[in-house]
Amino acid sequence: MGVRAVCGCCHGRGKKGFWAWAVAGYMKIECNGRHAYLCATRLWDNPVPCAGLINAGVSRYMRNRLKASNGSGGAASQHGTVASTLVRHTVLGMGARAWGKAVMAAFFMVSLFIPLTSAHAITVRVKDIVDYEGVRDNQLVGYGLVVGLHGTGDRLTNIIFTRETLISMLNRLGVNIRDREIQLQTHDVAAVMVTATLPPFSHGGGRIDVTVSAVGDAQDLTGGTLLVTPLQAADGEVYAVAQGSLVTNAFTAGGQAATVTRNIPTSGHIANGGVVEREVPVKLGETGVIHLSLHNPNFTTATRVAEVINRRIGAHMAQVDDPRTIAVDLTGRNASLTLYRIGDLQIEPDTMAKVVVDEASGTIVMGDSVRISTVAIAQGNLTIQVTETPQVVQPAPFSNGVTAVVPRTQANVSTDSSHRLGILREGPTLASLVAGMNALGMGPRDMIGILQAIKADGALQADLEVR
Repeated sequence: MGVRAVCGCCHGRGKKGFWAWAVAGYMKIECNGRHAYLCATRLWDNPVPCAGLINAGVSRYMRNRLKASNGSGGAASQHGTVASTLVRHTVLGMGARAWGKAVMAAFFMVSLFIPLTSAHAITVRVKDIVDYEGVRDNQLVGYGLVVGLHGTGDRLTNIIFTRETLISMLNRLGVNIRDREIQLQTHDVAAVMVTATLPPFSHGGGRIDVTVSAVGDAQDLTGGTLLVTPLQAADGEVYAVAQGSLVTNAFTAGGQAATVTRNIPTSGHIANGGVVEREVPVKLGETGVIHLSLHNPNFTTATRVAEVINRRIGAHMAQVDDPRTIAVDLTGRNASLTLYRIGDLQIEPDTMAKVVVDEASGTIVMGDSVRISTVAIAQGNLTIQVTETPQVVQPAPFSNGVTAVVPRTQANVSTDSSHRLGILREGPTLASLVAGMNALGMGPRDMIGILQAIKADGALQADLEVR
């Protein structure tokens, strides 16, 4: 199958003529018994006339210069060279009419040689959509004291654990005030919880950020200093120690009648405030197999990840266990180097057709794959308005009556009957769907109810998640 183009300048003189057709991904150009091959990016099946375009000289040029491999690399530049060369080598000495035919034919050949461009789907790196088995963060927590507050700390008479913690700390430092603890009335100390995240592959002496939050009735932690606080993991072992000055990025100011507060002054942050004391061992591929876990489970995405690994890293190396997990065989390979190569591979992830609705904020989020079958929609709002306008009734002058308040209530009901039946037509893209819904003239909260009704009708070709 292919196109057959006839050269008028050759065919009209009884010569063999010019023929072009696409066979097995290549295009063959033949004129006066000479031929050349170049990459064919399109297939044609209808004969198209071509007048006065090519002669034996052009054929010889293409035969010598325009042999292209079947592929996309360099094809565009070669096709451009072909088109310009055809114009330059058009038969000389033509008249105006023949020259016009030649120019028209040149445009025809340009359309033949320039490949069609296709929109490339967005690709992502594998390491951005998966987690590696055994490579994970660990949560740490500790309890400590913040000192140096300007009278904004805990009230020791109310917060017993703050007073006991302060007394115990002073005893460890050699200060015994047990017999006079009732006289301990400072407001510059606050009990806090300290949290941190221990990243994977952290080594002893490394630094991590910590977050400090008040647990008593402290009003502001700004300007305070966290004392040495051990941070423990779920196994009860100490993995880091935190200490340092707090930064809250907040303030509180006010007087007797008004107070202004910005951000949360009872929670602060210490950059690099924790020192790692114990490492968490991570053994990659200890069993010879490591599992990659997709952030969003999907059979299509998992299969694409396995296919690109098998194609680029090693055959039969990866296989899909379930929609979330891809098992990778690391036998005889360096685990770190192999995972580095896998992480930089790019794939096109598949997305599920899903609509997420947040009724509290009136937010609707739709994926690109969401489609709605053609439906008819009629939506009306029922509004009930109740107005209270009490009136004061005065007694007549010089009477024994008293002033009274008479209630006056007015109730109005509106069904908003101006909305008529509308049709939401099926569209091939998300943009057409959004345009159709906007054409109905409804707000986000009305659309939430409509989407739920469309889902119940079976016309919403997507999952509906209401939060």
